[in-house]
Amino acid sequence: MAVNSLQQTPMAERVHIGIFGAANSGKSSLINAISGQEIALVSDVAGTTTDPVYKPMELLPIGPCVFIDTAGFDDTGKLGEIRVQKTREILDKIDAAIMVFSADRTRHDEEFQWLEELRRKQIKTICVYNKTELAPEIPEDLKKLSPLPVSTVRQTGIQELKQKLIDVIGQDAELPSITGHLVQKGDSVLLIAPQDIQAPKGRLILPQVQTIRDLLDLKAVVTIVTTDQMEQALEQMKEPPKLIITDSQVFPYVYEHKPPQSILTSFSVLMARYKGDIHAYLEGAKALDTLRESDKVLILEACSHNPLDGDIGRIKIPGLLRKRVGEGLQVDVVSGPSLPEDLSRYHMAVQCGACMFNRRYVLSRIAKFAEAGVPVTNYGILLAKLGGILDKIDC
Repeated sequence: MAVNSLQQTPMAERVHIGIFGAANSGKSSLINAISGQEIALVSDVAGTTTDPVYKPMELLPIGPCVFIDTAGFDDTGKLGEIRVQKTREILDKIDAAIMVFSADRTRHDEEFQWLEELRRKQIKTICVYNKTELAPEIPEDLKKLSPLPVSTVRQTGIQELKQKLIDVIGQDAELPSITGHLVQKGDSVLLIAPQDIQAPKGRLILPQVQTIRDLLDLKAVVTIVTTDQMEQALEQMKEPPKLIITDSQVFPYVYEHKPPQSILTSFSVLMARYKGDIHAYLEGAKALDTLRESDKVLILEACSHNPLDGDIGRIKIPGLLRKRVGEGLQVDVVSGPSLPEDLSRYHMAVQCGACMFNRRYVLSRIAKFAEAGVPVTNYGILLAKLGGILDKIDC
């Protein structure tokens, strides 16, 4: 089990495809048909799927995907409202959508409403007319959508749906390079990866692992050391490295000891570009210049964890901010995908590297802060700003 989990593509690096439709429209059966496996619970009872269910799979030639099986958007009652809201939140995460129209429904008003929402969010959507074994003729009100006729019972239309998915999202499936804007084949790169509480003995944190993999794919020459070995590593190199990538928490030390000709950045800064909007983060960092002791700052952690002494998001960054603007600064911390309902009460937000989120979701977060008029930046960019070297690193 441990070996298999290490070999799996992280969920955040997969193409996210949401499946939407009314209760008992055959969404789960459709996932099973696409995958060729019984990976989603299927029942004739409406409402079998409650909370969104994530189903990782490989869809060749696209590669690693995750299908999100959602609750029917016609769910009723208080609990039904919560389930529908959970389904609505999925819209911020998906790269593409499948809207399922069921042949056993006489009206499709809700489907059209959700289609409009998908279009508003500019989500590529494929319409499917399911259960054609019950009524093979596509209704007049759906013909303008040109839905794909499908029957999971008879296994018809499934291959056409797979090909449509490939056509719609195939061009966007390949993720950008993390370091390709900084290095080329043969470049020497030095990585400074301190072993702290975020990376216990025997492990590297995910951004470090992903960066190493990216550099190897680019055919760069990679050396990785802990902070205390940096000077020794530099002495052993025939030429200074073209690029040095460090943990943001040791930015000042690395900057002070690096060769003048070596470009400097951090894992978190690289994640800021890879996962989010680097320009928005750089602009958001300017809010530090006008931050006051009476203001409120929101720290955004992508993953939930037990905070330890020295935790970067809960201890170090709040401490550095209070040292800069005053001990009265209020700092709130949220973990996971949820955000406070009222963002406008904050004067600045600071997002972690977000390695556990997919890029579309991070961008949707940035857009929500922009709508609320709240500047948002990233851990690494903020730490460089606090250290006075933001203009001296490469983003």
